[in-house]
This record gives sequence, C-alpha cells and structure tokens, in this order.
Amino acid sequence: MQTSADPQDRHEYPAHWEADVVLRDGGTARVRPITVDDADRLVSFYEQVSDESKYYRFFAPYPRLSAKDVRRFTHHDFVDRVGLAAVIGGEFIATVRYDRIGAHGAPASAPADEAEVAFLVQDAHQGRGVASALLEHIAAVARERGIRRFAAEVLPANTKMIKVFTDAGYTQKRSFEDGVVRLEFDLEPTERSLAVQRAREQRAEARSVRRLLAPGSVAVVGVGRAPGGVGRSVLGNLKEAGFTGRLYAVNRALPEGQTEIDGVPAHRSVRDIDGPVDVAVVAVPTERVPDVVTECGEHGVQGLVVVSSGYAESGPEGRERQRELVRHARVYGMRLIGPNAFGIINTSPDVRLNASLAPQMPRPGRIGLFAQSGAIGIALLSRLHRRGGGVTGVTGVSTFVSSGNRADVSGNDVLQYWYDDPDTDVALMYLESIGNPRKFTRLARRTAAAKPLVVVQGAGHVPQGHAVRATRLPHATVSALLRQAGVIRVDTITELVDAGLLLARQPLPAGPRVAILGNSESLGVLTYDACLAEGLRPQPPVDLTTGATADDFREALSRALADETCDAVVVTAIPAVGEESVGDATLAEALRSAAAAVPSKPVLVVHVELGGLAEALSAAASTAPQAQASARSAPRPPTGQPERPAPASATSPAAAVPGPPGAPGSLGEPATTPGSRLIPAYPAAERAVRALAEAVKYGQWRREAADPGKVPEYDDIDEKGAARLIEGLLDRGQGLTLGTRETCELLGRYGIAVREAVPAPTPEAAVEAARALGYPVALKATAPHLRHRADLGGVRLDLADEEQLRRAYAELTELFGKPDELRPVVQAMAPRGVDTVVRAVIDPKAGAVLSFGLAGAASQLLDDMAHRLVPVTDRDATSLIRSIRTAPLLFGWRGSTPVDTPALEELLLRVSRLVDDHPEVVAVTLEPVVVAPRGLSVLGATVRLAPPPARDDLGPRTLPSY
Repeated sequence: MQTSADPQDRHEYPAHWEADVVLRDGGTARVRPITVDDADRLVSFYEQVSDESKYYRFFAPYPRLSAKDVRRFTHHDFVDRVGLAAVIGGEFIATVRYDRIGAHGAPASAPADEAEVAFLVQDAHQGRGVASALLEHIAAVARERGIRRFAAEVLPANTKMIKVFTDAGYTQKRSFEDGVVRLEFDLEPTERSLAVQRAREQRAEARSVRRLLAPGSVAVVGVGRAPGGVGRSVLGNLKEAGFTGRLYAVNRALPEGQTEIDGVPAHRSVRDIDGPVDVAVVAVPTERVPDVVTECGEHGVQGLVVVSSGYAESGPEGRERQRELVRHARVYGMRLIGPNAFGIINTSPDVRLNASLAPQMPRPGRIGLFAQSGAIGIALLSRLHRRGGGVTGVTGVSTFVSSGNRADVSGNDVLQYWYDDPDTDVALMYLESIGNPRKFTRLARRTAAAKPLVVVQGAGHVPQGHAVRATRLPHATVSALLRQAGVIRVDTITELVDAGLLLARQPLPAGPRVAILGNSESLGVLTYDACLAEGLRPQPPVDLTTGATADDFREALSRALADETCDAVVVTAIPAVGEESVGDATLAEALRSAAAAVPSKPVLVVHVELGGLAEALSAAASTAPQAQASARSAPRPPTGQPERPAPASATSPAAAVPGPPGAPGSLGEPATTPGSRLIPAYPAAERAVRALAEAVKYGQWRREAADPGKVPEYDDIDEKGAARLIEGLLDRGQGLTLGTRETCELLGRYGIAVREAVPAPTPEAAVEAARALGYPVALKATAPHLRHRADLGGVRLDLADEEQLRRAYAELTELFGKPDELRPVVQAMAPRGVDTVVRAVIDPKAGAVLSFGLAGAASQLLDDMAHRLVPVTDRDATSLIRSIRTAPLLFGWRGSTPVDTPALEELLLRVSRLVDDHPEVVAVTLEPVVVAPRGLSVLGATVRLAPPPARDDLGPRTLPSY
C-alpha cells in the first residue's frame, strides 16, 4: 500500500510487513503499517473504542484524538517510530506502535536497541487474539530494525494486556512503580515463545477450518431455477444429506414473489437473508464471483466454498483473477476453499454437511480425507465406499475436503483441524503439490505422533492452478523427509485406501514378525514371499488345507495370536467346494471372535474370489451406521479424564503400540464389544502385505518418536569464530564458493579436518608436494569432469616413491590432457575404508537438509542417498547411515571389516550443527569421506555461502501472501 507521504518524513514504505493472519476465533485480519493516509480511519477507529479502553491506553480520560495526536500516530519513519494496524473490511480494529528510546526513556535512534510499545484494540474485537498477533508482528519489525527489547507500562487493572505480554513466552522482568506495572522483555525468540506461537497458530487455523466444516447456516449462491446445474446439485446434496443447520438458496434472477427453490428459502442476494450465514457455496460464472464475495463479506459470512472455475487452472489471466479473489475474501476476514473446488463434507450427526458435488453422503466413520483435485476426491470416496462391504462403522468418513486450486485453505490448515478433531483417527491425503514443505513436515510430525497420516504425493508436476514456490529438492528427497516426519508415504490411491482401512480397523503391530495361515498352500507361499520383499519377518505358512472349517480357522488364528513371537497375522482364504465348505459369514464370525480375544495384534485377510467375505468381515452390528452415529454423539469424558490413552513406550512389554480405533488402548474411542473390531480384507497378498509393512514402519516410528534423541554439544566447536569468519567472507559479495583455505578454516572451527591437497601444476611441483606430505601419496585430477570419478581413471593411489609419482603424472597427462586442464593435486594417502559422501543444502521451501550415501557412480545411478532435516539428533544420525540400501558395506558385508560408524555419525552431527548455527552456509559437500575401521578422513570439501534465505517458520504467524 503506497501513500502520498512526504518522502523526507519517512523511509520507503515497507510493503513486506503487510500480512494476513488467522485470529483466535478462525477469522482473518490484515496487518499493515499505518501511514499518513490513515488519518480518517484512525479517528473513526478511536471513536468506537470504549472510554475504559482509552483510559487503559493513556492512563487518563481521553475522549478524542487531537490533530497533533493524529499526526503523531500516522507519521512514522518506519525505523525508530512504527505503527501497525489490524484491518478488516478496510477499517482498523486494533493498533500497535513502538517508539525507540534511549537509556533514560527519551526518544532515540540507533544504536539504541530498546523501544516502548503500546496497543489499543476495539472492544468489539477483544478476545479474538488480535493483540497477540500484533505483538508477534511488531516484534519481528523491531528485530529487523535492530531493536532487541520492548518496554511497556500498563495499569494494574488492565489484566488483559498484561496477560498478552506475559503469555507471549519471551524472557521478561516486571516491576511496579508509581501505580504502574512496567514490563521489559527481550525480543529474541525462545523455545517457549515459538511453542506459544505455534500453539496459537494451531488453534486459530483449526478453528478457521472448523467454521467451514461445522456451519450453523449455509447459502448456495447460483442455484438455477430449473433442475440441473452445479448450484442446484449442491443444494440438492445438502438437502439429501439432512444438513442440520439453516439452508438458503440464492439466485439473482429469482422471479418476483418466488420465495423457495425445492422447499429451501430463496433470495435474490445474500444481503436479503434475514439472519447470519456462516458459509456460502459460490457456484456462479467467474465474472460474477467478485460481486458475490462483496455481498457475502458485507453480510458477515465467515467462509466461502468456491466451486466456480476459470481461475489459475485456465492460464495467466485466471491466475490474476485467483489472486484478486483471495485478496477480496481476506478484506472481509473470510477464509476460502477453492476456487475450482469439488466441495466439503462432514458426516457428523450434529452437522451432516454435504456441500459438494458428491451425489451420495459417505457413511459416517473416523477417516479424514483431503484431496486437491475433484477427480481424485471422487476416486477416493468411491474406493472407500466399495471396500469393506460399503464401509460401515469406523471405516467410514469423518470429514472430506477437496480444495481445488488451494488458493487459501490448504492441506496444512486441514492437518491443524484433524490434529485434535475427536471424530478423526486416521488422515488420508492426496497432495498434488506441497506449498510449504517446512510447515507441512512440522505439522505432519506432530499429527503422526497422535494418529496415522497416510499421503500420496504428486510426482513433482505442479498443477497449473496451484501457486507454489519452487523447490530444488528431488521428489525422492521430499518423500524421505516426509517419512522422517512419520508420514506413511504411498504411491497410489489403491495403496492409500489399503493402508487407511488397516490403520482405521486394527491396532499397530509391535514388530515385523508375521504369522501366515490359511487354506491354500500356494497363496500362503505367495504371502510369505511378499513379506520378505517388504522387509518383514514371516514365519513359515501354516496350511489348513482346503477342507478347513470355520473352527479350524478360529483355532489356528487363536494359536497364532497367542504366540509371543508373532506381531501380526495374515489369514489367506480361497473358496472351498463341497457340502462341508465354510460359508463367508461363518468364516468372518470365526475370525472376528478369535481376533477379539487378543485385541493388541492386527489381523488381515487375503481373500480370492470370496465375494461375500469382505462384506461379512465388515458387517458388525455394533458398528452399523445408526449405532456409530449414536456413539459419536455420546458425551465426551469429563474434564480431567484423558480421552486417549498414552502410547506404550518402546521398552514396554505391551504387545503393540496403541493404534487407531478397533481395539482397547487405541488412540480413538475404545471398543465396547468384540464385534466392533473389523478385519480388513484384501483381494491380493501383495496389497495386504504392503499395507501391513507400512503399519509396521509407522509403529516403529511411533516408538522412536517417544525419544527423538538430542543434538550433542561439542566443546571444540568455535561458533563465534565461525560467525566472524563467515561475516568477513560475505563482505566480499552476495554469494560465493569458498576457496580451499577458507573451506578448511571454516570446517576446522567445527572440528572437521580436511586432508590437505597440494596443487601440482608440474611434475616437479608434484614431487615437491609429496616430499612435504610424505610417501605414499595419491595423485588426483580435480577438473570438473573428472572430480570424484575414480572410475574414469583420474586417480592414482599408493604412489610409494618419486619414480611412481612421475610415471603416474605422465600417464594422466597423456590420457586426459595438459596439467592446466587436469588440475592435478597431491594428497597423503588415507587409511583404506569405504568411500562415502556427506552433503547439506538449504532449500527455500523445506529448510536445511543433511544427506548421506556411498561415493561412486553406482550409488548415483541408484539414487541411493538418505536424507534428514536439520538439526539432526544423535538418533537421526544413527538411522541416517543405516537407511541407504548399500549400508551393509559399512557393517562387514561378506566378511569385510566393519568401519568406524560412530566417527561417521559424529561427522554428520558436526555438519548439521554448522548449517543449523549459520544459515549463511547454504551448501556443504564432503566427498569423498573415507571411513576406515578406525577413524575417517575427509579428502575433499566445498562450502558455499550466501545471505540466509528467509525463515518463515521463525517469523510471526501469516497466511501465504497473494
């Protein structure tokens, strides 16, 4: 927002301070600097503030602002005097300002690093978290301008404002003098202030989604008078679902005197509706959407679901329309799903919302679904509906969101909602793009610690309608980081549903040991092989023969579940022929009764051409839709009683980690009858085993997440010395790759020694270098096309004397060209071991990533690298080196001597500390790192410095800018 202010009165307008924020109640507001053009807005705002609030602000009756006051509060230099306002609908609802002061409290300029801060919030908007949001933003502004400490004077009776300061989590001190409370607090973010900020972010964003998914009233704008059309379809779906709130139809061409459409009250405009409207579904032509948004905003609508198309998915002009749509909605504090959205669903009996194009309401259940594409959303809903005999009980859907172009509400927002949603125990997401991987990873880790999160991630192609920042990380790296965060990563919709049904119906396995039993030897062997392929530890299959009865299945399953060496059971079943053959319903009941006796172990069924078995396994009377509905509407436990039991520890003798609903001790509502545990059935052994393998890995992650490890301290790290060195180097330019000397010096500050490599432009220089280093030596070509490519012959090792060195030098120059083309270097020989590579890079979207793998062409071709987010803990480092497929080479493969993996882990931790302590270090490569049976040697290193990229996760809460 540019203004007409006198440029001599202030610095350039800081547009980057503008931001949209989600408030405590789920609404939004715009935070921006106050300028000279805001004089009238300020006066109007002040007139709406109560006398009591004015007294608290000025410590005296202050009924109106003088002209001098208005000038003072609107003229800022944006360095020593800054004012911010929270704005909704173009009007101020709150203000905050700081004035830099010196040691005695007088106005000052830099280098003074303290400022006085004061707030004023309209009474109608108090309690919405406006002051807390403004404090985060004004603190970030102050830090940018070199202010390190705030001081505030507050009347003792102004308890709300005192609480804003004390709850912020900053390091502070309080004093009382002359009847005034004086608070002083440092502005450097602390662990507590970040935790407070993220907890507020979670509550606000969850409530903003809850307002969309559980509205008290819905208006469908664009309902045609004749049957058919998008708006009429959505209205019909809402009616058919039995929406429990008030429903309105809006059609601007409604004939005079017509007051209903399909029995629903109808109006020409949202403005004509007598009563509040919480959510508006917008299904009008694109050119009419802006007028509808204005009507909704002026009527106080809380959120929009825009199913209209013609936005970013249609090209550059549509992208600009989409940006304007988001900006327009945020002016009025509304959140938006879409545009080009399929819609939203909430099956709760208290809501019964189907504001989507899905003609049939899914059965109630405890699986949350999120998809960006409408087509994918349809596929997910239909797959879930077909599986499990119509998906009864706990395998139904709690909520469904199809975000379309994801212009505002995204998967991150929905994750915030699902995290503490009591009706959702498993979250399934199909993500075609991830707009903020750093935040998504943080939210996913927290969510996965409470309930399973299964994700299909698009293969890197970003749909045209999605405005996301580019990432330099490969798709495989992002997938690895998601797995590190506890996300269950699958590749297809089929796998997504397979894993989701298992996690929703069964407890988590305590380990990888699998018992296999059934009436088909060949199907048992096929299941056994599938288990081996997925890294599980199967027991030999138990063949019950084709003549097995239901009692045989029950007894065999009971024995397997009672076996302490078994963590999960896969039952295979094929149809039998004959009068004594077992029926589907009889077999299902036998399996359910046996499984109910040991509710801590998961059971899966692989069925072949048994059309009724899957349905029979899901058909439990206690989980029929009507029973489930009554269970979901039952009162929650009284305050003070835990709603979910704590997970068993990794060392606990418990048989399984507590899992999703379906067994006592689950994360969801405990089963009250044996029949409430449903057994998932799969038409192929590979699909069942793949789902089980994902559950095993997730269970292992849950156990390890209880003790994530620590980031060790090293006494020999010189953090301050490294900071001074980096500052001096960056003074040379915006970004640079360090030379050999500077690289070795910087790494040395963190205890990372690099073996010296002496340039050898001539044979005589090579001989002189070898004499200084001592024989034996290595001669290497460091030209870019030969560097780290020993397979091309650019390296000669174990040169024991001058004669061998000169011969090797001649061979290299004869094979590859002149010395100035080869850039040969001489290096002392390192102890023999396994060649590895360690890399760290800062990605603008995901943050700092540490990578590890073996050096060489084979590993590069196989993309055999493992990745972890920085900072890396000791447990992360241990798992990192064991995560690559070629890890056995480090641990004595085929009789070789195991190498010093503790030294390798320490190196990884030191590199992690370097890039975490100094974000200016944007890339580090150590290659090769030769890990010997005792110790390791870093033979090559490169470091790149640049001004650190912005850390949006450390700044104040904001919505993505548009």
